[in-house]
Amino acid sequence: MTMPAENDFLHQLETEVEVEVTMAEAGQPDETAGPATWLVDPADAVRDEVALHSLLGAVEALEHDTAADLQQQPWR
Repeated sequence: MTMPAENDFLHQLETEVEVEVTMAEAGQPDETAGPATWLVDPADAVRDEVALHSLLGAVEALEHDTAADLQQQPWR
């Protein structure tokens, strides 16, 4: 059975990952400026964004499972 604290943790984690995804999407490097001016490699930035979206999907799936567990009646 899932504890309410675990659900709170998952919600907080989801919020933090959403912020990271938003920052990753907004901070795409300018590929036309040339590699000498890049702070990060654009390929690394894309990989990071994909990983964040995967993490967000996993957290949302866990939250969905947790909500379903809470709705079920425990065995007596």
